[in-house]
Order: sequence, then C-alpha cells, then structure tokens
Amino acid sequence: MLQLPGAFFRLVRWPNLVFIFLTQTLFYFRVLQPCFATRYVGHSHWQLTPLLFYLLAASSVLIAAAGYIINDYFDLNIDRVNKPDKLVVDKIIKRRWTIIWHWILSGLGVLLGFYVSWKLRNPIVGLGNMGCVILLWFYSTTFKRRLLIGNVIISLLTAWVVLVLYVCEFRVTTDPEASRDSHQSFQIRHRL
Repeated sequence: MLQLPGAFFRLVRWPNLVFIFLTQTLFYFRVLQPCFATRYVGHSHWQLTPLLFYLLAASSVLIAAAGYIINDYFDLNIDRVNKPDKLVVDKIIKRRWTIIWHWILSGLGVLLGFYVSWKLRNPIVGLGNMGCVILLWFYSTTFKRRLLIGNVIISLLTAWVVLVLYVCEFRVTTDPEASRDSHQSFQIRHRL
C-alpha cells in the first residue's frame, strides 16, 4: 500500500506535468502579459487574470495526467513485454482504477476549462480542452500505431499548451458593443 502514491505519480509522469505547468507559467508571465499589457489610467487590463490562469494551468495538467493514464492503460500488453519492471497498470494499480482515474482527471480538467471559458466568455477554451481529451483517447486507442497521424496529434496537443493562453485573450461574443470595445482596446494596445 505504501508504493501506491509513488506508482500513481509514475503513472501520470509527474516530471512532464511539472514542465507543462512551468511552460504555461513562463509563457503567461514573460510573454503574454508583457505583450498584452495595456496601460489605461495606471492599471493593466487582461482577459486572463492570474486566478483564471492558474485554473487553466490546473486544467491542462489534469488533462495531460489523464492522457498519460489512458496511454498506459491501452499499452498494457506492450509494456508487459518491453518494460515489465516499470509496469504500474495491473501490477500496482488495477486496470479498473486506472480508467476511473482517467475519467476523474479528464472530467475535472474539462470542468475547469469550461469554467475559465465561461468567465472569459470564450467558448473556444472549454471546447479546445474537451477536444484535447477526445484526441488523447483516440490517440491511445487508434492513432498511435499509425505512421504520421499520431505524431501530428501529439504536436497539436503540445502546441495547445501554449496556444490556449493566447486564445484566452480574445473575447468571443455576439454583443456588437463588446466587440467594438474589444476592437478599441486592441487599437490602443498597438498605439502604445
């Protein structure tokens, strides 16, 4: 029972999750905020506030962890042959629990993504995160064994880690007045 937490962290590949979080944090604070800094009377204006950023980063980490779990779930037979000493699924954590953990982490990640999406009034964020979960599932079940499509899917998912932060800064609305305000703030940003 003592090895269970360590096995879970190996299953979700915690060093990769740390790098995802660090990548998003560095991009948010060192690229996105300086680029979108708009100086209105003494304060800056962002769509993606620090609180929403941390919720979005948690969403990304949860979805990635769920993706690693589902990948190991479907690779069980291959891993039994290639790396039996590093096997976690079915040796330490039962298959049923791995699929449950996958759905729990995916669900939490998607819910956080839709919450951020709702706060930003930008449905692309939530739909994009839900699309990531779907792509990770199909990658693990089908596309990983295909020559080019698996690599393309992983490249798109890797790009989404940074692209989602950029997408958050754009408000998608049907309100013409809000669109006009967003357009005016974009013009002000580029004049400064």
